[in-house]
Amino acid sequence: MKNKTQVWIYSLAIMEVLLLLTNSCSKSGDNSNPTPPPITVTETVTDIDGNVYHLITIGTQVWLVENLKTTRYNDGTPIPLVTDSAAWSNSTTPGYCWYNNDVANKSTYGALYNWFTVNTGILAPTGCHVPTDAEWTTLTTYLGGESIAGGKLKETGSTHWRSPNAGATNESGFTALPGSHRDINGAFSAIGDDGYWWSVTEYGSTGKVWYRNMNYNYAGVVRVSNNKINGHSVRCVKD
Repeated sequence: MKNKTQVWIYSLAIMEVLLLLTNSCSKSGDNSNPTPPPITVTETVTDIDGNVYHLITIGTQVWLVENLKTTRYNDGTPIPLVTDSAAWSNSTTPGYCWYNNDVANKSTYGALYNWFTVNTGILAPTGCHVPTDAEWTTLTTYLGGESIAGGKLKETGSTHWRSPNAGATNESGFTALPGSHRDINGAFSAIGDDGYWWSVTEYGSTGKVWYRNMNYNYAGVVRVSNNKINGHSVRCVKD
């Protein structure tokens, strides 16, 4: 017959084995919902105006974390500031503005540029460029496709995005913000609802250009074409 000490030692050994098995099963089962690795942003790029942008690697691409806010091309030439609605809607030449013509929106949302500004080829900071339609597609494909990529790109919470900010995890580190846009008639849409970002790629011979849209109530990224006069945000990618 076992004495009390032997029973106690035997029971303790069984408990240790069960604990090891439990930990092993838990680790093997965690792969279905892994914790995203921490995002470290250390490298920066500075534009001609002295604005500093952080860089984040997503797949094979390196993107700026902030929207472009320069008021000059990278050769130092000033970009025309267009505040008047009629002048904006009739423009066929480069121009930019701040949302609602309020420079206070510069630091958070950056500038809104018409596509004629983008098409100059000298808008982005040296060493970077405005993405093509194909480069935007590379980004959304890497993040699982257009139907879910928006959530992985959008800043989390409701500080800037209107609630519910559907699907937002920002696990990519891209930190997309709802800087809204300026319509062809010169009016501004509601900030907080949407973000719009240009590509440099024209949509055939329609006079329109491909861009990307993210919305507070949708976890995806929408690929749409729009008139060149519209004012959208610009997010650059490294050469």
